[in-house]
Amino acid sequence: MIVVAGEALIDLVPQEAGPAPRDGRHTADGSEASVGAGAGAGVNADAGAGVNVDAGAGAGVHAGASTGGRAGASAGAAASVGAEGRAPALPLPALAPRLGGGPYNTAIALSRLGSATAFCSRISSDAFGEALLAGLRAAGVDVTHVQRGAEPTTLAVASIGADGSAGYSFYVDGTADRLFAAPSRFPDGVRAMSFGTCSLALEPGATAYEELMRDAAERGVCTALDPNIRSGLIPDADAYRARFKSWLPSVTLLKVSEEDARWLGGTPREWLASGPAAVVVTRGGDGLSVFTRDGEVSVPGVAVDVVDTIGAGDTVNAALLHALGTRDALSADAVAGLGADDWEAVLRFAARAAALTCSRAGAEPPYARELGEA
Repeated sequence: MIVVAGEALIDLVPQEAGPAPRDGRHTADGSEASVGAGAGAGVNADAGAGVNVDAGAGAGVHAGASTGGRAGASAGAAASVGAEGRAPALPLPALAPRLGGGPYNTAIALSRLGSATAFCSRISSDAFGEALLAGLRAAGVDVTHVQRGAEPTTLAVASIGADGSAGYSFYVDGTADRLFAAPSRFPDGVRAMSFGTCSLALEPGATAYEELMRDAAERGVCTALDPNIRSGLIPDADAYRARFKSWLPSVTLLKVSEEDARWLGGTPREWLASGPAAVVVTRGGDGLSVFTRDGEVSVPGVAVDVVDTIGAGDTVNAALLHALGTRDALSADAVAGLGADDWEAVLRFAARAAALTCSRAGAEPPYARELGEA
């Protein structure tokens, strides 16, 4: 079992970014299972969160005063400015809800690839939370270790660039996922645990996830970390960088993008010296590289018509862990001992998987049957 620990949230994606395959989350065998959070379906969570999202044509998104300051924007054909009149029409697309969050996407991707997967998080009991939980179940992900809370679901408003790259604005104050508590009992049968993204930046949950990561490492469990930096959520960059370095002795496999590496400072060689058995650096369409104490292996990217890059890095995380698992290499010694030929195969598998995710709208990672052998 591979356990993915971290946040689950709702991405609000411009409808013009493409069709919405997540009106039904696919099950493990590829059939569709409705989760009620896709385009055209509409999701209403205003009872608990004060948020009403309807993905119907031109409806947009409204987060009203009852959110307690989490959001106060309307995106659609026009924005109301009061009883006396209306503002001119705004060039803002309607926003459609998508199930998301880096760890959430990683768990879905792992299960689609055929790895036994569990998710460890705290998910709201609001309508968005119910949709997130249904998506995990439909994908065959074990949700035994998911905590629940009455607080609202975190929202991430996405903007898609001309090249398909995604930027995000987050609404995280008082949300359920950041109140995660470290489990009192460590999960049974764990081969590896994956951590990262917002969950390691937002307190008080960040300390609980950190505690779980250190506990896993002390038990000899393979740990993977993707910091997936969201700088807007990090109030003290220097403090976060110091904390990142403190995690490295507890990390088996570190994956960073080139952008994350520049923001964090340091080099793969420096990070290797602090603990990880391998460091993978992704370079977007230019491919990815792995650094180990024995050297470096690089592979090119896979050419594809990019719709957007949402979930691409999360797919890489899943593909790396799945491919290592098929080689019985989910341990620090096994990762460190993997040869160049095996690493090349692992990286090429991850590149193919990420390319397929980029070829369709939203975080829709591929199934094993689309990729062939890992």
